[in-house]
Amino acid sequence: MLNLAVMGSGSGSNFQSLLNAVRDGRIEARVVCVLSDNADAFILERARRAGVPAYFVDASPFRTKLDGAGEARALEILRAHGADFIALAGFMRLVKAGLLRAFPGRIVNIHPSLLPAFPGLQAWRQALDYGVKVSGCTVHFVDEGTDTGPIILQRTVLVREDDTPESLHARIQEQEHIAYPLALQWIAEGRLRIVGRHVIGAPNSV
Repeated sequence: MLNLAVMGSGSGSNFQSLLNAVRDGRIEARVVCVLSDNADAFILERARRAGVPAYFVDASPFRTKLDGAGEARALEILRAHGADFIALAGFMRLVKAGLLRAFPGRIVNIHPSLLPAFPGLQAWRQALDYGVKVSGCTVHFVDEGTDTGPIILQRTVLVREDDTPESLHARIQEQEHIAYPLALQWIAEGRLRIVGRHVIGAPNSV
């Protein structure tokens, strides 16, 4: 069973989908703590309502990464709660070397595009602006880059002619809430291993 920590910066809808899946027995895990770099993030309130320990981690003076004292504080919390795996759920900072060394191959992220297309912020808007006909979401292991880690699972979403960034993002999120619990259950079952840039062991159909 995974001792899962979740890190996020916003509303926490993916955290909620993971928590629901844990409670329903769809992920063999327990959520041991939630961390956010945003003191006002609703993900913290969701966690507190669910009885999950929730912490604000001050990442200043850095604007785009979790490093230095903030990283050290995050590691202290994660170790205190016995976390052995981390799920990033809308965490808007780059994870740096200290966390990656402490959790090698044990940090995953979900991104709202079909990577390697449209990494970074507001990927759904990037996709719409580019004019793609298909978008979606990607669950991947985290490495030193920006949304560059080995891919575990992708789910697709057709782009409609009348889509707005908001409508496309909403449909992508529906697929995220399916994909992320699936990927974490495969991890909990010990199915997956990383070979180079490839993730071996994922079922062929989802």
